Amino acid sequence: MLLKYSPINLLIITMKKLAFSVLCLISLTLPAQGSNKKKADTQSFKNIHQSVQLETDRIFGKLITIRREFHENPELAGHEKQTQEKIKQYLLDLGLEVKTDGYGYSVVGILKGDRNGKKIAWRSDMDALPNDYPDPETFRSKIKGIQHDCGHDIHMAVGLGIAEVLSKHKKSLKGTVYFIFQPEEETFKGAKEMLNKGLLSIINPDEIYGLHVTAIPVGQIMVKPNEMFAYQKRIRVQLKNGLSEEETKGLTKKISDFLFRIQPGTKPWELQSIVDPKIGLTNPDTIFKDYLFTDGKFTTYSKNNESFLETYLYETNSSNLDKIIPGVQKIIEDSVYKDKLLSVSFIQGNPTVINDEKLTISATEILQNLYGKNTVAKDYGQVPFFNDDFSYFQQKIPGVYFFLGGSNFEKGVIAMNHSPNFQVDEESIRTGVKSFSSLLIERLNRN
Repeated sequence: MLLKYSPINLLIITMKKLAFSVLCLISLTLPAQGSNKKKADTQSFKNIHQSVQLETDRIFGKLITIRREFHENPELAGHEKQTQEKIKQYLLDLGLEVKTDGYGYSVVGILKGDRNGKKIAWRSDMDALPNDYPDPETFRSKIKGIQHDCGHDIHMAVGLGIAEVLSKHKKSLKGTVYFIFQPEEETFKGAKEMLNKGLLSIINPDEIYGLHVTAIPVGQIMVKPNEMFAYQKRIRVQLKNGLSEEETKGLTKKISDFLFRIQPGTKPWELQSIVDPKIGLTNPDTIFKDYLFTDGKFTTYSKNNESFLETYLYETNSSNLDKIIPGVQKIIEDSVYKDKLLSVSFIQGNPTVINDEKLTISATEILQNLYGKNTVAKDYGQVPFFNDDFSYFQQKIPGVYFFLGGSNFEKGVIAMNHSPNFQVDEESIRTGVKSFSSLLIERLNRN
């Protein structure tokens, strides 16, 4: 009888069977190991953000105190000396590297994580406004004619809170966070000058984030990709020889009628409507989209026997901006003032806030996954009248600018910026610190 397999063949078969058995064993154990790792990662993820919430709660009272100190002691653009000193000392006490040798009274705090990674900036503005509106707070401004009625005191408290929370997680941070405290936002000067004075030669962030507290409900964050505000321009018409009062009135009406495009029956200049669920920013059919209008009045004056007509306009569609000057010129050329026309021009036109689409989508997903779908409301419109020089940072660095809810309608707290009785529910500080500390951690960890 002949053997079917030789000894060498039997050895090979035995080895193959053994290898097969080992592979089967490995295949059975791998899913369990992968599952365990996934569970460990999930638990670590939960632990970090639970820690963020606990730390936010722990320092909340402290942040309210410093916010109220800022509110009581406001400083105008270009004069933020005491504000700078408070911020500098707070950051130094956290162990951050602090730079104050940039533009004006700016402060830059640098928090380096223990592990390498990307670089992210968080920006807070510092200056107050020159007015003396009624203020319902008991801790109202001690400086006559100067107030924080735009919410920059809230912004600084949130920025300091994020810095403190993240400093407690330094060992787990993958990368560096720059905390930019920017002066002179209200004059639309600070961001541009910080960049002109070499900010990006000192820090080089891959991404930048910031916020503005506003009239939406406390606890809510609102954001959208691309433009957050309407494009704001100041247009000037220059004519030779003077115009009578009657002629001026007739011509400015023709120009205003041309610079007017709204949805029928809507009034997008009524800012109180931004929180209306039926027509406000959170409704896809919001009245705050696809509009063009002026601020309702022209500044008119004469100089050297020439007439000047000026007004601000608000346009949501950037592709329409190039049509405005030719359109106004045509109105005048088709009128009896054709021979008087000297020029039509934009004399002021700051860049508007434009959010990076990819980062906005990522940030929204992160915040909703961590803190619930209702944490972030989608914004469908563009707010007129307001703007922010954060746009200058966005021209250099991909970034996202958020609206942070500050109103509590049940308590009668309405955070309508630049308005009499402007008031902010301080719970917005807790929301801001918790949410954006978590956002920055997650963005750093997504290398």
